[in-house]
Amino acid sequence: MTESTRTSALASRHTELGSGLEDWNGMGTAWSYNSSPEDEHTAVREAAGLFDMSPLKKLRIRGADASSVLNHVMTRDMSRVKPGMSAYSAVLSDAGTVSDDAIAANISDNEWLYCHGSGESMARLQASAEGKNVDIELDDDLHNLALQGPKALEFLDPFCSKNLASLGYFEHQSAELFGQPVHISRTGYSGERGYEIFAASNVVGNIWDEIVGRGATVGVMPASFTALDKVRIEAGLLFYGYDMTEDHTPWEVGLGFTINTDKTDFRGKQAVLKSKGNERFTQAGLVIELPRALVGGEQVYFEEKEVGLVNSPAWSHRLNQSLALAHIKPAANVEGVKLQVKHEQGIAEATVAQLPFYDPTKSLTHA
Repeated sequence: MTESTRTSALASRHTELGSGLEDWNGMGTAWSYNSSPEDEHTAVREAAGLFDMSPLKKLRIRGADASSVLNHVMTRDMSRVKPGMSAYSAVLSDAGTVSDDAIAANISDNEWLYCHGSGESMARLQASAEGKNVDIELDDDLHNLALQGPKALEFLDPFCSKNLASLGYFEHQSAELFGQPVHISRTGYSGERGYEIFAASNVVGNIWDEIVGRGATVGVMPASFTALDKVRIEAGLLFYGYDMTEDHTPWEVGLGFTINTDKTDFRGKQAVLKSKGNERFTQAGLVIELPRALVGGEQVYFEEKEVGLVNSPAWSHRLNQSLALAHIKPAANVEGVKLQVKHEQGIAEATVAQLPFYDPTKSLTHA
């Protein structure tokens, strides 16, 4: 097991819930609890699940050139992202492949909060910052809780100093929650309306305890990364290192919507524009005729020819389906097409499905 080099202030709370604190992104992470991940999954869909997302890396980007550096690294037009707003974007290599994905929140034009997973964001930012008036700092004291689910708003709002109902999708603001200073963003990784709560290490434990203690009466419960994997796959959301890597172009993994071709320049722009139309495969959703989840890495066939690979599988007890995110050659990646998946026990039929599997119109997150 990889040794963790970063520590969540909530580590003891996770171990009390049964977590072994497996490493992800350099931090001990609650991949499982003593509770059932199916029950946690249900809490997210029917009430709310509380995730410790602190293993995400939070960068403070400050200085007169902060916005221009971000605009060079991110493929979205960040000049349109005003204070109080944030945006999700791909981050590219010079070769136009996917180095990372991230959300950047504009705090005040000269200050941004940048959140990413295990990709190469820091290296890309540092390269674009050379010679610029900007400071880039990893803020590991800043922790990140995500309360995700249909009851998240009604539960949090009475304890918040600001009107959370007025906070639009991908908007954020400073506030007090349970009397503690926080920054709240209406974002998440679940396919539900939810909120990410950014708080310092000395207050995040109190906030966690308040949510867990008060929330139990309305069905709110702590949720592990195993449950997170289930809900994000249902929602068709990608996980860097599994569904996308630096071997892939954004067109191949469904991130073409993040490429703003009207921007004057961004890292990898010419290369990524040249790669469009040359996709070796495209992102797909599969419903597999199995009563369980696949393992991942299975080969996919169409008319006895290999056409793809399973990346992220999950069993959804909510949909009563075996689901997977996969890379499939474009000719076979057509909704309704029947494919075959070769797994350790034989061959299973699979159907190409519309993404996301859950709430395909995204009415819940955007409500």
